[in-house]
Amino acid sequence: MRPILTIGYEGATPARLIGALREAGVRTLVDVRALANSRRPGFAKTALAAALAEAGIGYEHLRALGTPAAGRAAVRAGRPAEMRRIFGAHLAGVEAQAALAGLTRRAGQETICLLCLEADPLHCHRTLVAEAVAAAGGATVGHLHPV
Repeated sequence: MRPILTIGYEGATPARLIGALREAGVRTLVDVRALANSRRPGFAKTALAAALAEAGIGYEHLRALGTPAAGRAAVRAGRPAEMRRIFGAHLAGVEAQAALAGLTRRAGQETICLLCLEADPLHCHRTLVAEAVAAAGGATVGHLHPV
C-alpha cells in the first residue's frame, strides 16, 4: 500500500500547497475539515477544488472525518489532549467508520493526501485519521510541508 500523506495549509499559499502535492505524486487531496471554508484566499472548498483540478489533482471533501465543534474549541483553547479524546469518540461513530473504510480502499488504489489547516501534523486530527487508515491498510504515514 502507498503511504498515507497529510498536509496543513497554515502559512502556505495555494501555489505552494499544490507544488508540494505534485512533487509527492498526489492524485487526490482529501479535505478532512468539518467545515471546508477558510478566510485564507484560495483555501475554501470551491476555490481549492478548482485550483487542484487545473493542476490535475482530484479533490474530495469528507466532512465525516472532520473535528466536531467541541474538538475545534478545545484546539483553540490550547487543549490538544481534549481534542484527541473528542475526535477519538467521533471517529468511532458509524458515519466516520464508513468514511474511513472508503478512504482505506482508495488509499490502496492511488496516492492520497489528507488536508487540514494546522501546519504541525502532531497537533492536528488529520494525523489521527491517517494513522487509522494506515493501520487498517498496512500503510505508513508521511507528512508534507508546503512552506
